[in-house]
Order: sequence, then structure tokens, then C-alpha cells
Amino acid sequence: MPELPEVETVRLGLADHVVGQRITTVEVLHPRAVRRHAGESADLASRLAGKTVTAARRRGKYLWLDVADDTDDAALVVHLGMSGQMLIARAGAPDHTHLRIRAHLADGNELRFVDQRTFGGWHVDEHVPDPFMPENASAATDSGDGVLSRVPASIAHISPDPFDPGFDTSAVVARIRARHTEIKRALLDQTIISGVGNIYADEALWLARLHGTRVTDTLSPKKIRELIDAATDVMAQALKVGGTSFDALYVNVNGQSGYFERSLNAYGREGQPCRRCGRIMRREHFMNRSSYSCPQCQRRPRM
Repeated sequence: MPELPEVETVRLGLADHVVGQRITTVEVLHPRAVRRHAGESADLASRLAGKTVTAARRRGKYLWLDVADDTDDAALVVHLGMSGQMLIARAGAPDHTHLRIRAHLADGNELRFVDQRTFGGWHVDEHVPDPFMPENASAATDSGDGVLSRVPASIAHISPDPFDPGFDTSAVVARIRARHTEIKRALLDQTIISGVGNIYADEALWLARLHGTRVTDTLSPKKIRELIDAATDVMAQALKVGGTSFDALYVNVNGQSGYFERSLNAYGREGQPCRRCGRIMRREHFMNRSSYSCPQCQRRPRM
């Protein structure tokens, strides 16, 4: 599933092509694409018709568009799932295979949601106060320093990510050390730190020379901070090249894939030499997924 760099790449494209545009009509072409919406397909379409997209926002791996008209404002929350794509196309262009939702824009373009596996979708949500907003932040919807005071209700439990202006590293370190769990599980817990998924967790653990089964309350604050810095660094590097693409299902709004796969040091490198020490990388089962690590640089803790 897309992680922070991939979602941010999509958000940047939406900011360039959709923000400021008025949605004229919406067509829902597959009911599963709106299954998270509280009403029927027609309700989602009517909530969006006539509204202008005022911002494209993201928290961690979660994406939404702020939309408003003279009497109402809301959030269009987009779940990319495993194969969801937000694409810009000219009106009248041939439909993409697996097109699920089409939003007609006033400039003659269409915002299309394409989803082969139909795990993703759209829903319209209300804004609520952000429970993670720093106490000294502006009460405005979007303060001058980029800190949000409102988020969609359905993602209010999601913690800020390392690129959020309100991210508090010291508080996150304290929350991680207060748990008694494996460090990789903590890194993937979106209520502690958002945006990190399986790929970038493995990359961050490799950079920090930590095995994912190390227990959180046995790690020093300095080491956990080092891990958070590693996760931030690897996601920043991935963002520069449009994220990581392992197949054609992850693309930006122009249909282009990311290229960070070429720079991965851990994820997917089973049987290949560690780029740091030369030992053969290993793969282990983890939460119905896989973890990749170096047996020399990232030694398993003794039981």
C-alpha cells in the first residue's frame, strides 16, 4: 500500500491541478468505491457538486481535499487502498480501465479515481478539531506555519507525521518508550507516528542498525530518536523521486511511477548482499507481511 512519500506525491499533483477548481458533477461508476460514505452514491455526488476544491491535504498516509461553497464546507477523504489512482484527464479522453469515480471540473478536465482491486474509495466527511494541534497554534483552519486546526473526523485519531509542523519528536519518543512492544510494530502504529509503512520501516531500521523485534522500553531515547530521524530521511529521499513503485498500480496524477525502488537498502533484498557489510540479507515473516534485515548489522535480540 502507498506510504507517505507516494501519497505526498499524489497530493502535490492534486494541489497543482485541482485546487481552485469547481466540481460541476460527479459520477459514481462502482458502488464499492463509495462504501465508506454515510449515504448513497447520489448523496456523495450532491455533496460535491458545485463546490470548489480549496486545498489538498495529507496526514501520514491519509489524503483529503477540502471542498466548499457559500453555505457548506467538507472534506473529500480519499482511500487509495492497494491500487487506487487519482488521475487528471481531459474531458472526453478514453476511460481508464477500472475507472470507479469521475468528477467533472469547470476547467474541462476530469478528476478520475481508478482502482483495479476496489479496496479504496471516496467519502465526504465533516471537519473536527485536530486533537494533536499544538496549544500555541493558530485557531484558523490553516495557520501561517502550516499547522492544521481541523481534520476529517475519520482520521482524527491519526498522529502527525514527521513532516507535519506540529510533529513533536520528544513526545513521540516518550510514547514509544512507554509501550512494551516490538519497535517495528510501534513504528507502524499510525496513532504513534503516521506515514511509515512496511517498506520505509525496514529501510529506517536498516539505517539505524536495529532489528524490528527489539522491545521499545529497552531502547534508549537517543536510539529511538535516531530511528525517527532515519525514517524521516529515507521518506524525504523517496519523495524526491516520486516514491516507490513495484508495479504499475502506483502512479502520480499524470500516470508516472516513482523510482525509489532502485535505492532501497533493505526491503525486497532477500538473498542479496548488505550494502553496508556484505552479509546476505534475510526475510522473516512479520504480521502477515515480510521484514527484511541484515543478520550482521541488525542482530536479533537474545530471548
